[in-house]
Amino acid sequence: MNMISLQDITIAFESQEVLKNVSVDVRSGEALVLVGPSGQGKTTLLKTMSGLITPRNGKIFIEQQEWLTLSSKQKLPLLKKMGILFQKNALFDSLTCLENIAFPLRETTTLSDWEIQKKAEYFLDAVGIPHARDLFPDEISGGMQKRLGIARALALDPQIIFYDDPTAGLDPITSKKIIELIIDLKKKKNSTVVAVTNDMNRAYQLADRIAMVVDKNLLITGTPEETKNHKDPRVHQFVRGSLDGPLTAP
Repeated sequence: MNMISLQDITIAFESQEVLKNVSVDVRSGEALVLVGPSGQGKTTLLKTMSGLITPRNGKIFIEQQEWLTLSSKQKLPLLKKMGILFQKNALFDSLTCLENIAFPLRETTTLSDWEIQKKAEYFLDAVGIPHARDLFPDEISGGMQKRLGIARALALDPQIIFYDDPTAGLDPITSKKIIELIIDLKKKKNSTVVAVTNDMNRAYQLADRIAMVVDKNLLITGTPEETKNHKDPRVHQFVRGSLDGPLTAP
């Protein structure tokens, strides 16, 4: 079953067309990773898939329901099935790590305070930072902030999780650990993942399939192995980090 389907999506901001006639299906339980040159629209596409951006035209299906035709009330059950980790983590500086996770639980569930605390503690433990319980975001490292963002994104047990560059600004060892954590949590929950990254090593580590956002379109490049051997010169240049090729042609 497809969890998300985009059909001929065009996205524009005022007169600036960002993506044109994009179509893609994301299957239940798979990890689709979006890669591509900076400024091509990867995050825009991710936010469109999650319902945060409305396209100029085209159709979006989430769990086979046509998203753009649903009322706010009809969208709510689907929104509760989604979690999102923003690139900057979007943590509340004035709340402790535990309170950051508890906040969405308090706002959107009927759990008791005791149940919320226990669930927040469980997710702090799941991402490996139980000792940060009473610390504030500015008192922990960038890698720990990323783990906290993941814990909060997962706290509502979403079936679909969107990660916007989850390893941005992290060193290679921490980056690898974060992706291992995402994969581990995905397996435990059998969730569907859509992620954006600029790091091909992390894309190969996480992805079932890879798609490249380039020239206002989406090119499905396939599995990590298929992507490494893709014949399109834009893909070939990007995955190898070559300075010469169509992506840098004058």
